Amino acid sequence: MSVAVAAVTENDPVLKTDFAVEMVRQMRAIDSYGTFDSWPVERILEPFVLTKEKKREIPIIGDPDEIVLARVKAFYNAISAMIEKECGLMAVPMLNLTHEGFGRALITVGRLVVMDRTLRDVHRFGFPSLSKMKDEADKILSVALNMIGEYPKVAGL
Repeated sequence: MSVAVAAVTENDPVLKTDFAVEMVRQMRAIDSYGTFDSWPVERILEPFVLTKEKKREIPIIGDPDEIVLARVKAFYNAISAMIEKECGLMAVPMLNLTHEGFGRALITVGRLVVMDRTLRDVHRFGFPSLSKMKDEADKILSVALNMIGEYPKVAGL
C-alpha cells in the first residue's frame, strides 16, 4: 500500500508568486460559504495538481462536476486578472462547455481575442505540478500581452 504524498507543500516557492496569490483569491471568491477562509494556501491549490497516480484514478470518460468547472473558471479568471493588472485594460474570460466536458475557453480584451483554447476532458483538468500550472499561465499571459501590444486599438475598443 502506498502512502499519499502531498503534491503541494507549504514551502513551495510558486506559492509566493503573483499568479498563485491570484489563484487563491479566485478560489476564495467562489467559496460562498467561507470554507476556504481557514484553509492554508497549499490546501486550496492542491486540487489543481493531478499527479500521474491521481489522474489514473479518474475515469477516461466522465462528466465534469460543478467543483471541477469552478476550478477551470478560477484558472482562467486568474489569468484574466493578471492581464488586467499588467495592461490596465479589462480582460473577460468566457467558457463554453458541454455537459461532457468539451468546449472552448476565450479571453477577450476589448474586441481582441487574446486567448482561445479548445478544452477536452475537463473532468480531468489539472497540472502535473504547481510550477507547470504557473508555466502554462505565464505562457498564456505572455502571448496575450504581446497581442495587446501589437493591436492596442482593437484592445482598447
